[in-house]
Amino acid sequence: MRCPYCGCEESKVVDSRPTDEGERIRRRRECFNCTKRFTTYEVIETTPMMVIKRDNSREPYSRQKLTKGILRACEKRPISMDQIDAVVDQVESQIQRNYEREIPSEKVGEFTLDALRSVDEVAYVRFACVYRQFQDVHTFMAELQRLIQEK
Repeated sequence: MRCPYCGCEESKVVDSRPTDEGERIRRRRECFNCTKRFTTYEVIETTPMMVIKRDNSREPYSRQKLTKGILRACEKRPISMDQIDAVVDQVESQIQRNYEREIPSEKVGEFTLDALRSVDEVAYVRFACVYRQFQDVHTFMAELQRLIQEK
């Protein structure tokens, strides 16, 4: 594994543990050259998942794209990267359990909203604004009312 700091290809595993869902193994590594530490993840290689967009076009599922959307929703909120990674892990786990090769983008959004709701309500509402494409204040307020009633 190449060190992201100095590029050295020699490192040792300092800590290794499964993630919450048991789908991946998180490894802390230490570079032999610069002694800095970095994290890698080992995952099972699966058949690529395709996401069916609203216009019926298809694109490969991207963990980075999902993480980027969640990061935008969590901006300036007290949410750690570990929590965001846990949300992404939870969404990916649901995708793998429920779909084999293709998944509608709406389902990815629903899984993400379900995971965000338990982490941070503001991040949930921010993500819902983009995902549900609120057109006006009334639909936004309806979503807030639904969130309040669920509590």
